[in-house]
Amino acid sequence: MIFWDIFLAFFIPGIIGYGGGPASIPLIEHEVVHRFGWYTVDQFGEVLALGNALPGPIATKMAGFIGYEQAGISGAIVGVFATVAPSLILMIALLSLLMKFKDSPKVKAMTSLVKPTIAVLLGLLTFRFFDNAYEQIGLLQTGLLIVISYVLLEKVKVHPAYVIAAALLYGGIFLGS
Repeated sequence: MIFWDIFLAFFIPGIIGYGGGPASIPLIEHEVVHRFGWYTVDQFGEVLALGNALPGPIATKMAGFIGYEQAGISGAIVGVFATVAPSLILMIALLSLLMKFKDSPKVKAMTSLVKPTIAVLLGLLTFRFFDNAYEQIGLLQTGLLIVISYVLLEKVKVHPAYVIAAALLYGGIFLGS
């Protein structure tokens, strides 16, 4: 049963997560946190943060790690397969169709209309992370980390991996007790 659950937890976001890894993150979070209860929002945020700091596609890394945590090596294989399989199947089945209509205004319009939905999903996930951080470390620490991270990422253009590593170090030194 656990392998089927792992498969569903990553196959469903993979099949409906149009827009790539970032678009599927809120869907994975829903499956892993709310549907199957394998992680809390905070634990999911830690997995996401560490996964973002490493090279490679985020959804695949998360599927491998979470699958491994739930059922060992076999769980990792099932999670990665379930993440990759939807795109692979759709690419094989629909490649000729996509290539034929890739310049179609209707296809371009459909793609443009999906983007706001993805933005809302990512915004809701972000809000949950902010709310969870606020409950755990308070408004001052949460606000400080938000502002410093924003400045480093958007103004100074520091690589996200360094910002995540710095936040982990800050948390370990000043907030760990």
